Amino acid sequence: MLNFENFKDAKVCLNGVVSKTPFSFAPNLSKLSGYNIYLKKENLQITGSFKLRGAFNKIALVAKENKNANVVASSAGNHAQGVAFAASYFGLLATIVMPESTPLTKIQGVIALGAEVILHGMNYDEAYAKAISYAKENGAVFVHPFADDDVIAGQGTIALEMLEEIDNLDAIVVPVGGGGLISGVAFAAKQLNPKIKIIGISAEGAPAMKESFEAKKPIDSLSVRTIADGIAVRDTSPFTLEYILQNVDEMITVCEDEIANAILFLLEKQKLLVEGAGAVGVAALMHGKIDMPKNTNIGIVVSGGNIDVTMLSLIIEKGLMKSARKMKLIVTLVDRPGALMRFTEILRDISANIVQIGYDRTSIDLEFGDAHVSVSLETKGIEHQEEIRAKLKEAGFSFREIH
Repeated sequence: MLNFENFKDAKVCLNGVVSKTPFSFAPNLSKLSGYNIYLKKENLQITGSFKLRGAFNKIALVAKENKNANVVASSAGNHAQGVAFAASYFGLLATIVMPESTPLTKIQGVIALGAEVILHGMNYDEAYAKAISYAKENGAVFVHPFADDDVIAGQGTIALEMLEEIDNLDAIVVPVGGGGLISGVAFAAKQLNPKIKIIGISAEGAPAMKESFEAKKPIDSLSVRTIADGIAVRDTSPFTLEYILQNVDEMITVCEDEIANAILFLLEKQKLLVEGAGAVGVAALMHGKIDMPKNTNIGIVVSGGNIDVTMLSLIIEKGLMKSARKMKLIVTLVDRPGALMRFTEILRDISANIVQIGYDRTSIDLEFGDAHVSVSLETKGIEHQEEIRAKLKEAGFSFREIH
């Protein structure tokens, strides 16, 4: 088991190599929530994620014991880059097993950091099994992404930095996937302040750790599905669950729309590009899921910023829909000259800007003489959308919304 000396040693190990990321007051979030909110911006870490801390601390200890050691890891993203960076720093050979579905940009990023990549399996679990067998066959050290004391100690240095800067924090909010980050943060924070509250945030589409926390025993999920791919862990680690049960006070889940809304808020209001896993703490705050006395000092760990750019437009779209700044309608018109113009004039009069429009007169679910108009609108909030609905009904248009 860990002790506090492990965290202090890890902090010394990381000093000068791993960035001491900003821990900054967030005025917009504070005003929105009524709390004093501070963001620990691990999205600005060297590799774009907190994962570098644990990987570097572990590999530093491996290199100290054997300068010629080889290391192996399985990951589709942030852990892979952390291991690759740390192995390169110490001159060790790193092999990363990644699922065959891993985006090319992530594969190239790991190769650019000096690691060898093996593509195997359709998901993380198959890549993990391959990595374990490869490490045994080749006498290499497997670097687990979370179920390892040295990795956990590295992640926990985040809490040391946070409490050095703001020693009167009342709570720390932490994303939860496999549990390595919250295990380290919670352990270190409770050593410095036993009264501090530790709140874990999971995605509803990856609920294994929350369900295990509530049941006080490991419970695995049948499947996971979430845009927060950094915390999309199917199986609960008994190793990290033990630490979580000892030191974590509460576990909360957030849904996909809430995560998307938080990503958009951070991008627009905080000027931070954050991946889904990194945004879950802000998502919980924005949607009233954190219940503490007003003016409480809360630190939120923004765990990473390595968002897949091919998914960014979809996530922004979900955020715009959730925040009532965009709406999509399918409107039924009588297919005759002037009908479409009358419809668009109504939208013009209430300042609803059309960003996309389509006209369909051939669909088999239409009555003879009718047409469907599909339209995407930029809107100015809930009241504006209610006005649009009212004006269309008043004009006799039949419509349905697409969510």
